[in-house]
Amino acid sequence: MSGLLALLDDVAGIAKIAAASVDDVAAGAAKAGAKAAGVVIDDAAVTPRYVHGFEASRELPIVGKIAMGSIRNKLVFLLPIALLFSAFAPWVITPLLMLGGAYLCFEGAEKVFHVLFQHAPHADGHVDPNDDPAGDPAHLEREKVSGAVKTDFILSAEIMTIAMASLPAGQPLWMQTLALAAVAVGITVLVYGGVALIVKADDVGLWLARRGKIAPIRWVGRGLVRAMPPLLTALSILGTAAMIWVGGSILLHGAAELGWPAAYDAIHHLAEAAGHLLPAGGFTEWLVTAACDGVLGLIFGLLLIPPALYVVDPALRLVARLRG
Repeated sequence: MSGLLALLDDVAGIAKIAAASVDDVAAGAAKAGAKAAGVVIDDAAVTPRYVHGFEASRELPIVGKIAMGSIRNKLVFLLPIALLFSAFAPWVITPLLMLGGAYLCFEGAEKVFHVLFQHAPHADGHVDPNDDPAGDPAHLEREKVSGAVKTDFILSAEIMTIAMASLPAGQPLWMQTLALAAVAVGITVLVYGGVALIVKADDVGLWLARRGKIAPIRWVGRGLVRAMPPLLTALSILGTAAMIWVGGSILLHGAAELGWPAAYDAIHHLAEAAGHLLPAGGFTEWLVTAACDGVLGLIFGLLLIPPALYVVDPALRLVARLRG
């Protein structure tokens, strides 16, 4: 009997350890997911354009295909790569993170640049997915899904790198794997679930406006239809601002870790001084830090536009022609 009680006590101890491990995984996944917020917002802002122009019946299937491609990008390709780097070359994570931060700054700054100079050439090297000389809807759908999954791969790589760098040092491999998988699945469901709601909101509003039995329901439907264009515009602006802010923050933190802490320390001291002078000190410090990160991120992104436009973009087009 005492042996049985001892066994039960051991089982209870193992269960407690397992529960604590699950809590650690959940906490790590939540922290890593929060760090990737800027990329998530941009992902949600970019994706709805890939279903523009299709019949309403094809919108959700297209979003579903892109979501499955995103899951495959994260779990099949990027998760093993992140774990290999963490195990055998952890020193690579900070430079990769900074590379992703530079890309975020460039993407955000390019959007700002083309708002200010609308006729300037784009430096993205992508073919417009709306161009379909064959006129085949099925071919156009495949092209759009393929283009969206390729774009998602870049954003997913940034998300997984940010998540990997956000996990506590010294975690077991299995815990890192579970935390990264939780981030991958959770963010994908969050982004593409939100995208599905966004792309169908106008259809729901139109249905309510036409079929509503009472006037308030029809009013809500018309309001929903009218609200979608400004909502998408606001989401795009928020995504751009978040990209620049997160990208600048990543670059400053990375530079400090690599031995160039001057800019990071200067912003930190400035934020502390502002927090002491103004009310709501903690919020003021965060606001000053975010503003400085965003300004430096925008400046760095603008500096990247000429080489991207006149060096990288022509090189990518040449490679595409040679492959084609």
